[in-house]
Amino acid sequence: MSNDGVNTGRRRFLTAATSVVGAAGAVGVAVPFVGSWNPSAKAEAAGAPVKVDISKLEPGQMVVKEWRGKPVYVMRRTDEQVAGLDKVDDFLKDPQSGNAAQQPAYVDPQARSIKPEILVLVGLCTHLGCAPKKRFEVGAADLGGDTWQGGFFCPCHGSKFDLAGRVYKGVPASDNLVVPPYSYESDNVLVIGVDQEAA
Repeated sequence: MSNDGVNTGRRRFLTAATSVVGAAGAVGVAVPFVGSWNPSAKAEAAGAPVKVDISKLEPGQMVVKEWRGKPVYVMRRTDEQVAGLDKVDDFLKDPQSGNAAQQPAYVDPQARSIKPEILVLVGLCTHLGCAPKKRFEVGAADLGGDTWQGGFFCPCHGSKFDLAGRVYKGVPASDNLVVPPYSYESDNVLVIGVDQEAA
């Protein structure tokens, strides 16, 4: 049998082209399939847990994550900021966080956190739901001078909260900022939306 009419170069090209098209098709099918394993935006908005890597969060820094359509502030407080929490008790409406609906039972009532240095708060003012701004500088004259150890200021109506989210006296907000349910998956990863007791 003769191979006179067979073009081996063309056969190799067609074989390679078919392989490339087949591989691209396989990737095209695999990517959406693997992507479907992640929770949808609708599921996250409905309350799917949100993981936060806190390993690169420096003392004094804060990140904002979204959980259930709300901003959640995650802050690594400095030792000085944690030590300053008891200096403002006399100026707060609820310094011992007596309202159990505002935080899970497993957080410390004064630091309002599981670990003293890591603060997790829903970033919505309890007055009318505006987002308080971070004002971490100590002694800010426009926020009370010596009575201000750093915290959050709501620009909408002037409510003030300390670095544990506890509300000051004499402002429109009546309640502390809410601490959402959260837990630690590891030393460097916390999970918003999963109770520490269930983790």
